[in-house]
Amino acid sequence: MANEIIMEIEMNAEDKMGKTITVLKENMAAIRAGRANAKVLDKILVEYYGTMSPIIQVANVSVPEPRMLLITPWDAAMVQPICKAIQMSDLGINPNTDGKTIRLIFPELNEERRIELTKQVRKYAEEAKVAIRSIRRDAIEQYKKLKKDSEITEDDEKRAEEAMQKTTDKFASQVDALSAEKEKELLSV
Repeated sequence: MANEIIMEIEMNAEDKMGKTITVLKENMAAIRAGRANAKVLDKILVEYYGTMSPIIQVANVSVPEPRMLLITPWDAAMVQPICKAIQMSDLGINPNTDGKTIRLIFPELNEERRIELTKQVRKYAEEAKVAIRSIRRDAIEQYKKLKKDSEITEDDEKRAEEAMQKTTDKFASQVDALSAEKEKELLSV
């Protein structure tokens, strides 16, 4: 019975840590590295008939060239609101429009912008590590409560805490690897 409870807590924590990694990957994908990637538009919202919607839900986004995104709104009236939303975002790119489509041309990243983006990557990585440590802390508190309620022994608690620490270390190393990979991508010219 005690092992089942411990396993359930461990699986729940591992699931939450996995979701943290997923969010980190999404955040990293949204950081542009000099190449056009439709993911950079994921967090930009535009008002569409009174509802704030992501650009990809109101337009077709394609990559005709390695450093260009082509946005074709399904409703021609959406061209200006999409342009305005892109300009208001932290993307740092001015949209070009011909009245029907919007072109985003990604310039080569300069050294200053690369360093700025690596700082953003590190910030995302640190946020993910904090979330993972918080999940570990919550699991350990659950183990302590089980021990206090005499549902598990002290040895079970110690083993569970050690296993949780190994899981935490595994996910923290994934965060480090993702961060290092993205930084390398950003800093390569």
